[in-house]
Amino acid sequence: MTPAEVIAEVRNLISDARVTYRYSDAILLGFVNQSIKRIVAYRPDVFSYIGTFTTTAGSIVQTLPADAVRLVEVFQVVNGSAVTEANRETLDQMYPAWVSETAGAPVNFMRHQRNPTRFFLYPRPAEGTQLLLEYIQSPPTYTINQTINLLPDSFFPIIVDGTVFLAESVDNEHVVAERAKLFYETFVAGINASLATRVIPDVESAAVQ
Repeated sequence: MTPAEVIAEVRNLISDARVTYRYSDAILLGFVNQSIKRIVAYRPDVFSYIGTFTTTAGSIVQTLPADAVRLVEVFQVVNGSAVTEANRETLDQMYPAWVSETAGAPVNFMRHQRNPTRFFLYPRPAEGTQLLLEYIQSPPTYTINQTINLLPDSFFPIIVDGTVFLAESVDNEHVVAERAKLFYETFVAGINASLATRVIPDVESAAVQ
């Protein structure tokens, strides 16, 4: 699935398939990227990324990569033990000296309640410490022929609906405004449906009558 394929379908739906186009490829590409980024707000789990993270040595505060939206989970020290979640306020009260303890292999992580892309580690990590963790990854701005690799192909019609909504929203005619509303509702319904049906294959009793 590429933005070019989405744009081709969108042009059919908005009756803009003949040169000279009403909307250039560049404009529609912008709408495609906007639609993909809007999906993050509704289905952040789709953009979940699990990988290694190199910590900032000697610091209790860690910052996720620039493409992160928020932290989901810290699993373990790479080639080491599990890292479990703790409450920072409780640790502050029970053991205030934790912030200055000798660096080593972290055993606890704590979320930064006011900053979803930062978190705390106890003890602070030693040089070269890597973690296996999960975070929500913000999608890049795709070029027209680039593969949309962060979304499955099943999201193709959803991206099309979102792009049509944005294209039709540019026009102020009443009829077009109603079409924009229709495609926006279809866009949101498609995202919600993908979340609802996710439960069906994810449980042990899936497909059992």
